[in-house]
Amino acid sequence: MAESSPKVALETTHGRIVLQLDAEAAPETVANFLQYVDDGFYDGTLFHRVIPGFMVQGGGMDKDMRQKPTRDPIRNEADNGLKNKVGAVSMARTQDPHSATAQFFVNVNDNDFLNHTAPNPQGWGYTVFGEVVEGMDVVRTIEGVPTGRSGMHQDVPQEPVVLENARRAE
Repeated sequence: MAESSPKVALETTHGRIVLQLDAEAAPETVANFLQYVDDGFYDGTLFHRVIPGFMVQGGGMDKDMRQKPTRDPIRNEADNGLKNKVGAVSMARTQDPHSATAQFFVNVNDNDFLNHTAPNPQGWGYTVFGEVVEGMDVVRTIEGVPTGRSGMHQDVPQEPVVLENARRAE
């Protein structure tokens, strides 16, 4: 396995998803993601935000919908030429372009409006750092789960979708 394109297997309550990461295009983002994987940070977290036709998001909330403490945010690498297309894996962030920590999402549509257009708050975009190479059917299953509100959060699966563990894969 080339270190420039490591794979990570996500075992979920709906099945296995394998991501192939692009450390050449997004070196800081991939290093950050792999550190969370190696630390076991994602084990037992939820896919807590599911919007059909848009994306499924996870990696930051525990089973009680509490945000887990993270390391410091990383630099946005969305100007790397990778696009938010179906199956692309990207970092979630706040309005601050350089605020990504642990949360990530899988695009279930070609979300061109999330791509980098300019190095300003409106144009930074969302860093793509890999793609689903196995288990897109699992992502589609998660995309189809019924959602609702949970406290202040919207688009939350009514039955928890748990990311049981994330491990480096061959």
